[in-house]
Amino acid sequence: MAKSKSKSKSPRSRWVCSACGAAQSGWFGRCPSCSEWNTISEEVAEPEGNDRVVLHRTADKTARVVSSTAAQVEVDGAPRRPCGIGEVDRVLGGGLVPGSVVLVGGPPGIGKSTLLLQASASLARRSGPVLYASGEESVAQVASRAGRLGASHPRLLLLADTRIEAIIAAANERAGELSALVVDSVQTVYSDAQDGLPGNITQIRTVIAQLIGFAKRHGVPVIVVGHVTKDGQLAGPRLLEHLVDAVLSFEGDDDHATRMLRATKNRFGSTMELGVFEMRGDGLREIRNPSEVFLAERQPGAFGSCITASLEGSRPLLLEVQALLAAAFGNPRRTCVGVDPARVAMLMAVLDRHGGLFVLDQDVFINVVGGVRLSEPACDLAILLAIASSHMRRPLDPGMVAIAEVGLTGELRQVPRLDGRVTEAARLGFSKIVISRGAKGSSPLSKEARAALRGVDLIVARTIGEAVELAFAGSPQPTARPPQRQQGQRQHDPRQQDPRQQDPRQRGRQERPDPHGRGR
Repeated sequence: MAKSKSKSKSPRSRWVCSACGAAQSGWFGRCPSCSEWNTISEEVAEPEGNDRVVLHRTADKTARVVSSTAAQVEVDGAPRRPCGIGEVDRVLGGGLVPGSVVLVGGPPGIGKSTLLLQASASLARRSGPVLYASGEESVAQVASRAGRLGASHPRLLLLADTRIEAIIAAANERAGELSALVVDSVQTVYSDAQDGLPGNITQIRTVIAQLIGFAKRHGVPVIVVGHVTKDGQLAGPRLLEHLVDAVLSFEGDDDHATRMLRATKNRFGSTMELGVFEMRGDGLREIRNPSEVFLAERQPGAFGSCITASLEGSRPLLLEVQALLAAAFGNPRRTCVGVDPARVAMLMAVLDRHGGLFVLDQDVFINVVGGVRLSEPACDLAILLAIASSHMRRPLDPGMVAIAEVGLTGELRQVPRLDGRVTEAARLGFSKIVISRGAKGSSPLSKEARAALRGVDLIVARTIGEAVELAFAGSPQPTARPPQRQQGQRQHDPRQQDPRQQDPRQRGRQERPDPHGRGR
């Protein structure tokens, strides 16, 4: 075989978009592929190889083929590794899978490092040594924070380095005994094999590829922390989310101490589970019964309050939906926190058409207590009952829970997994549950669920009008009920002053007749 002359080529520059990863021939203010602004940066491409053909002796080796039963035996021989924090294990599906790579993302200051440090210390106590590599803090800073959180342990090993080669070398020395490797964070770690600043697409691809190779080769689970942008998306291209096995999102609100852990991707479990934590001065504390925490400060007998049961994975959560109606001056507003404003506007139209309550001309404010977002239609009936309670100024029964979906024709529809919702409501002491009728008049609950509802009044309704009538049956009438207004009647504007309360000089000027006999 004839050999051609090799030509050495100098490295070339290329322009890569940090949002979508598309390579361009030059700089653009706006990426032609994803239309994002100011995301294209220059990177030095690797020099192209020569045209010499190199034959590898290992090219004739065939890949290992394993039957599914034999592979299942290998899986059963390497069980999951629970980290000891129940809420984290719930979201992961039972614990860390050996050889998996987990990405944890969240806004700055939400508590990602705190959560992983506590989980690493708990895993070190249960399973074995854990290597915690930090690229943002020194060893002294991490150790000081671990002492404050009560997460210090002899088998929790700390490393402060930003070179992925140094991190992999330290992990290889203890690969046989490590129970997990934690890297905080992937945007601060770089590789000597690539040019460019840490955090660009080339560095992220190289760093995550080496971490995946280490995890698969030694069977050690790897946990990586990822930064997010101001829009709540993981920083860098979506390539990072495609390569890892699980993506966990750590969410929270600055006004609340509640933190929630969700799985947006999980190859080894469900993505519907939810972990709830409370941020304290000594770290994160898991909340094993979130319903009691969300309903702890509820005021019984308040107008515009209704309880619903939302399903987060396998766990039913009882949440309070609050509504407030006020007189509108101009276009009515729909301000919603925790629910979709478009769905609230649709439900109000159903309440006006089929419920007999005209509320479309008023400002409506909806809030879900605790900072939780309701996305399933099972909370429709609770929203409408809260709006009706605020409009009529009549409180609902404090022991009532509303669980049903509302259709555009005013009918109530069943929701999935109703047995678990009503059982949780009965366990927490609620005495009335409003649900929809079953198909063709059959009971929507199973025999086991009906047996568990001893002493609980099950209110079954077919339409929204019937549900409003049954929900407010026995409710006390308001002492100072505002005057009802028919549809189309103009709302009184307090800015239009009563003529009797005007300045006498102004009133006299208005009442003085025209000397020419013309009307003013």
